[in-house]
Amino acid sequence: MTTDTRKLGIGVGLLAISTALVLYSALTDIHAVDALGAIAALAMAAGSLLVGLSERGAGV
Repeated sequence: MTTDTRKLGIGVGLLAISTALVLYSALTDIHAVDALGAIAALAMAAGSLLVGLSERGAGV
C-alpha cells in the first residue's frame, strides 16, 4: 500500500506542536496555558488518527 504523505506530514506536525504545548503547559502555572494544553491533547488525538490513516485503504 502507498502512503498519503500529506496526511502523514500534517499528523506528525500536529503531534510535534501539540506535544510541545502540553509540555509547556505542564511547566507553567498560568491557567490560560492549561486550557491550551487541553486543546493540544485533542490535537494530539487528531494527529495520531491522521498518521494511522495515512496508508491508503486503511480504515477505522
